[in-house]
Amino acid sequence: MIVFDLRCASSGHVFEAWFGSTDDYESQKQRGLVACPLCGDPHVAKAPMAPAVPKKGGSEAPQTDMMSAPPAAVKEMLGKIASLQREMLKNSEWVGDKFASEARAMHVGDIESRPIHGQTTPDQAASLAEDGVPVAPLLFPVAPPTEEN
Repeated sequence: MIVFDLRCASSGHVFEAWFGSTDDYESQKQRGLVACPLCGDPHVAKAPMAPAVPKKGGSEAPQTDMMSAPPAAVKEMLGKIASLQREMLKNSEWVGDKFASEARAMHVGDIESRPIHGQTTPDQAASLAEDGVPVAPLLFPVAPPTEEN
């Protein structure tokens, strides 16, 4: 696992994101799966990070609990978060690529509000955020119900 500090273009929010590798980050970014968790802006880039530089005398720089956590503990924690997301989505309707139009219609009152999830393009997600439609990216990708095993 690798952690990056990311910054959104619209508001300058800085947030941490975990990826399996740099290639995973690049792949997810190209597919529009990386967005600011605060404002939904899909236009994010790596932010400068301060390296953990050892102190003089060879002693190690202090590490946070997450940095020193064993990989099995990190994997367990991520599994719990994924499980919570699955549980939350049980009460949400999959609308596929109609997500942007459904969310916008609910926002303006054309249709009744209900919990939904689906897919959008980066441009659609940016447009929803700009228009104040209350949406948030999911932490983990979700396969359409027709593609699940």
